[in-house]
Amino acid sequence: MGCFFSKPFERKETITLEEYEKLVKVHSSAIDNAARKVIRKPFTQERSGLAILTQKKDRGDSLSVLNKKVHDAKRVTLQSMPHDPKLKALDFQVKLKDVNEELFHPLKIEEAKDVSHGFYGGYSYEILITHEPSNIEISRKDLQCLMPRGWLNDEVINLYLELLKERERSEPNKFLKCHFFNTFFYKKLTSGVSGYDFRTVRRWTMKNKLGYTLIERDKVFVPIHKDMHWCLVVINIKDKSFQYLDSFGCMDIHALQILERYLMEETQDKCDKEIDTTSWKKESVNDLPLQKNGWDCGMFMIKYIDFYSRGLKLSFSQDHMPYFRKRTALEILRLRAD
Repeated sequence: MGCFFSKPFERKETITLEEYEKLVKVHSSAIDNAARKVIRKPFTQERSGLAILTQKKDRGDSLSVLNKKVHDAKRVTLQSMPHDPKLKALDFQVKLKDVNEELFHPLKIEEAKDVSHGFYGGYSYEILITHEPSNIEISRKDLQCLMPRGWLNDEVINLYLELLKERERSEPNKFLKCHFFNTFFYKKLTSGVSGYDFRTVRRWTMKNKLGYTLIERDKVFVPIHKDMHWCLVVINIKDKSFQYLDSFGCMDIHALQILERYLMEETQDKCDKEIDTTSWKKESVNDLPLQKNGWDCGMFMIKYIDFYSRGLKLSFSQDHMPYFRKRTALEILRLRAD
């Protein structure tokens, strides 16, 4: 599913959902035990004394192949309304019909052919795309992780996040103001003996490079890779909350505490002011779309980011992943996120 040093694409067709969940839980438990040793000076005992992992119970456990037609997906977005109240301050109005078409528009025949050629049209290590601003190259083998049952790797995720950045810059009145950390950020931040080192990522967010500080954003997205599983933390600056999104329904308080500490130090360093996050919520997301197999966590994560950056509710499900895989492959091949 990708790691700090990206591995070649692998398709784990023999692993069951139950086996995958067990592996994720074992790894998360090991992380949790190690987290207890981390000294978190900025936090009081009441705020930082817990490192808990919980599992929601309201998810079906059956394993099934899901490949519904794209037009069926449009029905789900009938419930989709602007999710973030800050959208009221934006200078645009997106009609629901337009949102439906934009999010779930079926691939045209030529687009489907382009995706098929990307997957099957040559040798595995042929470089298909080079994104010059980020210097990310996508080979056919990288793109193939978007095929059914593929585990998304760092290159594909990071390029997609770059495309979301460019989408926001090109239409600033249509999307929330967001910052998208890449998949290496959290790994770097939590490296070192103590499990936390602000100095390793201090220069990642220099204002003269970004043109803004994190505290000026609506949302900050932090992908987290837990060896075999992709998760996401969303820092909602305007709403003053830290959210943990895991497509298995788990909760990692320690990750939220780490990023709370980071935000405090980052604000002090870049803005020369203290920020009090004592009252900020640390929470999971109600009615979070959950995966029902052992390979779609990366797709769920990037779609969480896509929908939230639009200010929308997460109005999709496992059924839509086959379509989202093809749509994401097309967007990468064209270097443009729709």
